[in-house]
Amino acid sequence: MTGARPPGLHPPSYEHASLPNVLPAVAESLGMPLGPARAGDLTLPPARSAVVVLLDGLGLELLRRRAGHAPYLRSLLRDSPELVCGFPATTATSLASLGTGLPPGIHGLLGYQSVRPGDGRIFDHLSWEDGPDPVAWQPESTIFEQLAQRGMEVVRIGLPRFDGSGLTVAAQRGGRFVGASSLSAGVQAAIRAVTPMRQGIVYLYWGDIDSTGHVKGLASPEWVARLEEADAALRRLAEQLPRHTSLTITADHGMVDVPFTDRLDLATDPELAAGVRAITNEPRAPHVYCLPGAADAVEQTWRARLADSALVLTREQAIDEGWFGPVAPRNVERIGDVVVAMGQLGAIEDSRTSKPILLRLLAMHGSVTRDEIAVPLLHQPAAAI
Repeated sequence: MTGARPPGLHPPSYEHASLPNVLPAVAESLGMPLGPARAGDLTLPPARSAVVVLLDGLGLELLRRRAGHAPYLRSLLRDSPELVCGFPATTATSLASLGTGLPPGIHGLLGYQSVRPGDGRIFDHLSWEDGPDPVAWQPESTIFEQLAQRGMEVVRIGLPRFDGSGLTVAAQRGGRFVGASSLSAGVQAAIRAVTPMRQGIVYLYWGDIDSTGHVKGLASPEWVARLEEADAALRRLAEQLPRHTSLTITADHGMVDVPFTDRLDLATDPELAAGVRAITNEPRAPHVYCLPGAADAVEQTWRARLADSALVLTREQAIDEGWFGPVAPRNVERIGDVVVAMGQLGAIEDSRTSKPILLRLLAMHGSVTRDEIAVPLLHQPAAAI
């Protein structure tokens, strides 16, 4: 039994309207359905081609609170579906959920970091430094691969350094990649790619809302400026799209500011550190990997200490309750012995193993509060087919 839970912390549903449903819904709108139930409850109007934009970090609640700074995005909010991104609410997991159309338990990118079963080493999904072969790590075919194999033109746009990176290959391989060093350049690349398409999909990723929130905080003028920049750029994109092209905008997660006084550090907390071999650096939703024989004691200690501020689950409970959706056998051991979802406040870090830059982040994400897990699905339909 997990006992009393902090309010608002429940396993996300992956069955109806979640991030894995977005690309299948777009594909279906282009006349290329990918199979029963892949789009969930999402239905989009028909189009010949489509542009899909992911704004890293722009959760639905953030957009609603700051909608006055985003008049174009605000115009699309009315009657728009609400999505959940999944657990943990973090970029690597969500990009794989979007790219594969599968829940985290199947694609296996279960957080910012993950342990490698066998040698027990923890690696970073974003940098992929010392990581395994990305196709072996995530062998499920992506939506982009499936569409390209069926003859659809697929173009993916992002920072040049993302081309061929471990995360890109694992989560979003397929079609061709176009590098763009700024949002303005990405918008122009999307217009150039989609304009001659007879039937195709263009995907554009932009990460500055997320990175600015991490460094400057969500109340900063810099964060507002990034939102205004995105809104203006996407309005320009929408105005220049061919009439037969739709535009779909979503996000990978939201964010919350976490005061430094509300953070726990295993380096200075021997009670929480006892029996712990390592935690992943997902401070709002860490996986806790335990020393042999220590998992039960760690779970009991963490549950008692965090009873009012977090939900503490064993690996088996997290799987049984569906936090990651169905879990493929190959991915079971990637999950921590203990899994934590923080409430409205708080974070858990380990300054002994974390990269110093991560300890200075102001805004965070990962848990399942509405601010973190709810993401928008904004859609401008094609004007003509």
